Amino acid sequence: MRTRLVIIGGGPGGHACATTAARLGAEVVLIERDTFGGAAHLWDCIPSKAMIATGNARSFMGRVTRMGLHGAESDVDLAKLKERLAAIERRLESSVRTLLSSQNVEMISGIGSLLGPKLVGVETDDGHREIEADAIVLATGSRPRNPDWANVDGERILLTRDCYPPSVLPEHLVVIGSGVTGVEFVHMFRSMGSEVTLVVSRQQVLPQKDPEVAAELESDFLARGVKLLKGARANSVSRDGDEVVVVNCEDGRIVRGSHALVAIGSIPNSEMLGLETAGVESDRGYVPVDVHLRSNVPHIYAAGDLSGRLPLSSVASMQGRKIAEHAMGMTARSHRHLDYDKAASAIFTEPEIADVGLAEADAFAAGRKVRVTKVPFASAAKALINDDSRGFVKIVSDPATGVVLGGSIVGRHAAELISVIAVAVTNGLTVADIHESILVHPTLSEALSEAAE
Repeated sequence: MRTRLVIIGGGPGGHACATTAARLGAEVVLIERDTFGGAAHLWDCIPSKAMIATGNARSFMGRVTRMGLHGAESDVDLAKLKERLAAIERRLESSVRTLLSSQNVEMISGIGSLLGPKLVGVETDDGHREIEADAIVLATGSRPRNPDWANVDGERILLTRDCYPPSVLPEHLVVIGSGVTGVEFVHMFRSMGSEVTLVVSRQQVLPQKDPEVAAELESDFLARGVKLLKGARANSVSRDGDEVVVVNCEDGRIVRGSHALVAIGSIPNSEMLGLETAGVESDRGYVPVDVHLRSNVPHIYAAGDLSGRLPLSSVASMQGRKIAEHAMGMTARSHRHLDYDKAASAIFTEPEIADVGLAEADAFAAGRKVRVTKVPFASAAKALINDDSRGFVKIVSDPATGVVLGGSIVGRHAAELISVIAVAVTNGLTVADIHESILVHPTLSEALSEAAE
């Protein structure tokens, strides 16, 4: 009898687990309440990056005169942008469904929950259904945090999902939250023509990132007219009339704008999962997992945002594959556990920011000896060709062995370029391995080779 794997949640973690397990011979049932491909992925990640691409194109058109072309400013057509986002979502969901169908995965549209350690219930438009399982995967994702003090109305006071796209382009947007999501929205709306003020609760944007990286982004924001309100923790947002939003901070400062965006993290979608019924332990709504992504109930796994690990689609997909391998007994062979410290991440601002592995500041804080080499993109011919020499490449390595421990990139296509350093970090390659690779000229990747020299 084949192993029956039941997965609740069809996002990156869920559908990667489903296709991998199906290829390994499992009977797979995938339950999704919204859209196959994942709500957080298709309603947050993809549309935000598509809107950023639109903003980047508009910014580029504004500076083409320096490249020998006549300038061509362009206003944002929100109706066409909305059509574009919907088309991308349909295309990606269709691709996910096609892939799942090709692997004979049974897809059920409905709300899944645990009725017991090995029993899953599903509420569908056709009624209630119960499914017995040998293994269960919980991959229900997360949603934007909506604090009580924000008074979100979806019209003037917004959460991120109210912005894909907004009904009108804000004249002056006040962004609350200077983490990854917050700074991406600052860049997005500034590039589309909105005035933007960023409320920063600490003394630098991106408080969890390398200070040098954060400083580069802050400098670019200021050059583009973004107002930074540092050391200001918002504690209330309210409307003053039909067109003005007031943001109050704990220190008494007040910011007024046409719209406010609350971007202060997310919360897991776990309250309706029936965790207690199945004996699954949770922590603030997240499901703690071991190296195999198992909960305290050995045959019940958690992937993606629900696991409380790095909230990245790429991490969720890898978790899903690892769960499938473990559930199908493949760990009896050589099996590499997922190392979250070696996961690459990116921030799609302009310039882009990407990093992987050990950060310079963390190494020094821990008293660890490292070698840090930095090369500005201004020295790369391709950056001058692109008329965009902002940013740098930084590589952190072991001074004794030359093994690459981490790196940061700020600049155009940083999210693509970080892959080279990520491969080096994951596989224990040295700076010599990068430097002795013959790369294409002229490209931005040459800065990687120079930094490794």
